[in-house]
Amino acid sequence: MSRRDAVATAGAVRSGATDAATVTEQAIARIEKDNPRLGAVVHTRFDAARAEVAAGLPDGPLHGVPVLVKDLGTDVAGLPATSGSRLFATATARHDSELVARYRRAGAVVLGTTNTPEFGLNASTEPALFGPTRNPWDTERSPGGSSGGSAAAVAAGMVPVAHAGDGGGSIRIPAAACGLFGLKPSRGRVSPAPRPTTLSGLVSVHHALTTTVRDSALLLDVAAGPLPGDAYAAPAPAAPFSELARRDPGRLRIGLLTALPEGPEVHPECAQAARAAALLCEHLGHDVTETTARYRPGDVAATSAVLMGADLVAQIESRLTALGRHLADDDIEPFTRVVYDTYRALAAADVSRALRRAQEIGWETGAAFDHFDVLLSPTLARPTPLLGTLDTAVPETIYRHASVSSAFTSVYNVTGMPAMSVPFGRDSRGLPLGVQFGAPLGAEGTLLALAAQLEAEAPWDTAP
Repeated sequence: MSRRDAVATAGAVRSGATDAATVTEQAIARIEKDNPRLGAVVHTRFDAARAEVAAGLPDGPLHGVPVLVKDLGTDVAGLPATSGSRLFATATARHDSELVARYRRAGAVVLGTTNTPEFGLNASTEPALFGPTRNPWDTERSPGGSSGGSAAAVAAGMVPVAHAGDGGGSIRIPAAACGLFGLKPSRGRVSPAPRPTTLSGLVSVHHALTTTVRDSALLLDVAAGPLPGDAYAAPAPAAPFSELARRDPGRLRIGLLTALPEGPEVHPECAQAARAAALLCEHLGHDVTETTARYRPGDVAATSAVLMGADLVAQIESRLTALGRHLADDDIEPFTRVVYDTYRALAAADVSRALRRAQEIGWETGAAFDHFDVLLSPTLARPTPLLGTLDTAVPETIYRHASVSSAFTSVYNVTGMPAMSVPFGRDSRGLPLGVQFGAPLGAEGTLLALAAQLEAEAPWDTAP
């Protein structure tokens, strides 16, 4: 099975070593072979993709590269847009989202959409609508969430890259669980058009899951940039991200976090991965100092919950209005119903307070960057769980486990700062571990350059 990354795939097509039709058929064959076992892909458009290839693809940087798109917050024209929910099971996208349109203009071949937990509310991808996605490293384990379908597809080699979204760790958590590279860009780096998401968009951003740093940088070059009228935009990069990823990041001041105030107990294997990454950073010439977090995970989670919860209520009620009926008992999962009922009665003043608190958390966390260029931590506080550990049919289990999954990741959503999960070692079961690096708003170039250093020094084994 070919494990070319996207850059190599586009290069091979461009050079004539292969062609887009062959690459497309190989990806389709891999999906048809592995998806019944993994449940990563939920909707396909194989014939439409073949027709697009036959008609001629744009000669862009992704020419001939097969991709998959997460079925949450990003639309592929003609495919269902379910958000992993039975309430939206019959919804069909009329138009491509701007991100998908940019992929297509760059020459990518969109083959379908990937599984996601209902409305992205779970850190494991196990929606009632489609059933669970399984981790290619161990099919009894979770691939993470909410971009678990995309992560499983890339880790299994179905496609070299896949779109993902991150509202509390949803790129970085599955990256860690599946041994991939996952960068969450800065707030406003990628336009959410045409879906207005002013509240949830404060914490949620789109990008991708990849096996290499250069793929992530290239996809960000393709996807980045605001549309006129976007509610917010990230600072413009000093150069294309593909170029920034190749630059020497200089001698970085790195703060090491292996515990959180009032946070969950961190598993020794996760903490050790971060310490091992710190040693490698020192070997590369960076200065590493142990530090303490300036935020409490519970405070971050409560703030994020209001912003995401308010948007969830709006989504559900807009759908019910379109359907012309009231919410039925089996429309949404039990945990989603708890969230909906909780935030349906939310006062405007509560939303304002959450927005104010999000700004305060941003300033509190941002103060660390007076002393450090980058913060290093485990991505996950615990190793990858078994499927069923986070069960939306039993809301208490979500509340008990979800905060553990996002303890280190969610702060970068509330603050809007970029962060990445880098594959780093294996746990005692042989499953991947990830370490997280976070940086100030707009500093994706620093993160990509550091990741490229780490990748070159200790090449990643991303294939199960």
